[in-house]
Amino acid sequence: MKNLPKRYDPLGRLNVVCPYYTMFPLEFPFMALRDAQPNGWVFDPFCGRGTTLYAARLRGLRSLGIDSNPVAAAIAAAKLVSVSSEEVVSLCEEIFEQAPSNVDIPDGDFWSWCYHPATLIEICILRHYFVSTKLTDAALALRALILGLLHGPLTKGNPSYFSNQMPRTYATKPDAAVDFWERRNMRPRRVSALDLIRRRAHYILEKLPPGCRGHVIQGDVRAVALGHRRRFTHVITSPPYLGMRCYVSDQWLRNWFVGGAEDVEYDESSQLGSNTREAFVLQLAKVWKRVAGICAREAKLVVRFGALPSVEEDPAELVRHSLARSRAPWKILKTRRVPPPPSARRQANQFKQGLKEALMEVDTYARLDI
Repeated sequence: MKNLPKRYDPLGRLNVVCPYYTMFPLEFPFMALRDAQPNGWVFDPFCGRGTTLYAARLRGLRSLGIDSNPVAAAIAAAKLVSVSSEEVVSLCEEIFEQAPSNVDIPDGDFWSWCYHPATLIEICILRHYFVSTKLTDAALALRALILGLLHGPLTKGNPSYFSNQMPRTYATKPDAAVDFWERRNMRPRRVSALDLIRRRAHYILEKLPPGCRGHVIQGDVRAVALGHRRRFTHVITSPPYLGMRCYVSDQWLRNWFVGGAEDVEYDESSQLGSNTREAFVLQLAKVWKRVAGICAREAKLVVRFGALPSVEEDPAELVRHSLARSRAPWKILKTRRVPPPPSARRQANQFKQGLKEALMEVDTYARLDI
């Protein structure tokens, strides 16, 4: 495909199957792959919700993505499926028809205020299926659809989300959410999971690009066993930004659905972006060294990276320093400042409440000179 689908074109809908706060626009990886040959392999070691993988699919290229966040990996895996909405809805019906007599249902103020009791039971039935079954393409698509429907704002007409009033891109922490709902006496309404999934599936899966070989691995790129002999020709990625510590805690409700705990997990020890500057650079250097070892001669690397205003670091310098410390033959070709998006569309507004400035972001282009 030579031209990027327009924003609301059916071919681009699968890419927005689930709102997720850390994502670059589809245009970025799509344009970075404009010179890729048909036999090219695309790699994203921090694949997030899989935008690079979807751009590769639109270009007819094979791809591999890795992410340590189970929510991100679940969303990214859905970007590679080839399935119809009818198959997805049929699977959902089958899950409800064959539901076990009892499933684990979380208890507490948050859950009783967030979901209608009948809706929560349906969500838990679906969750039980996904954490105990090997997933087909239909299941991968259904899981991603549910992750996107799990929480979001209320609407006047037919419900668009399962939950009481909540943001789409991140889940409010339990105490703050309950306080918000109680003060406004906002009780959750009954939402039929099957009806909502049916409507969303028909919209998202109306038209898909041709299937293309691809795979998603949940794990840490610094340590995960790749098990692949391919040589990647393009690496397009966006590492965790230095100082960003909310990747897991802000997605705690979706993390619960994919098998995580019922409570918010604040452990940041394994998150690359939570390290000090020097430790961050050293760990990122390990990534670039490992990536170089699985890339083809003259492979192209494109890195989008940003810095929180509070960190006071030059993102271009951080990337340059990490590439140099990797001791891999990456040669920086150019660095470009990313123009800030309109205020209403800033990612910062979605995941960092109270942050007035847009993130400073740069694109670094490099080549593997071996």
